[in-house]
Amino acid sequence: MTELVFRDDAYAKACEAVVVAAAPGRIVLDRSVFYPTGGGQPGDTGSLLQAGGTQIAVLGTVKGEGETIVHLVDEAAALPAVGTHVTARIDWDRRYRLMRFHTALHLLCAVVAAPVTGGKMSEDKAHLDFDVEMDKLVAEEIEARLNTLIAADTEVSCGAITDAELDANPGLIKTMSVQPPRGQGSVRTIEIPGVDLQPCGGTHVRRTGEIGAMVVARIRSEGKRNKRVTIAFADA
Repeated sequence: MTELVFRDDAYAKACEAVVVAAAPGRIVLDRSVFYPTGGGQPGDTGSLLQAGGTQIAVLGTVKGEGETIVHLVDEAAALPAVGTHVTARIDWDRRYRLMRFHTALHLLCAVVAAPVTGGKMSEDKAHLDFDVEMDKLVAEEIEARLNTLIAADTEVSCGAITDAELDANPGLIKTMSVQPPRGQGSVRTIEIPGVDLQPCGGTHVRRTGEIGAMVVARIRSEGKRNKRVTIAFADA
């Protein structure tokens, strides 16, 4: 099991850790600030710094067996021995953009009152797919309402509910294509009071005002039940 530092502190940029497994292209640590690919959010990139200054570039991060996190490295990279102490450091600028996008997508869920059929984010844009008619999606209206929620600078908080509470409130699950993990006794939630509450394991900003102004870059049909709303940062 990897201690998930990012889960309790999304703003942690680095942490000290110990190598517990290593194979060509893959390194597992006992604890990590690296978020693994999941929920439409890409895995973090960054580096592992060893004593003496040797640095290994982390090209991506994915989930391994159980609660482990696998740091993907060049298969030709020299691997640290098990037991080696390293400093795990993420590409913070990239992560922070993804945190802002992820939080913005929660707001977009509140703006567009329709089931979410999928979603994804990258460093320069993010989108959600909705099961809704195209004529219900007006870019100017969505953009205005989204930016109003951002400007309100509302606190974003993490919480938890039990599996039973989630089963009793299926409406909390906004994304039809992804089910939150059960069986651990509780499910992590993200709440923007008065706006959105849903299970989510991703990383988010502390307040909506950190997101910054957004634009609706495009709305298009991706199929009968998938109408895609793509957003981007206004200052981009």
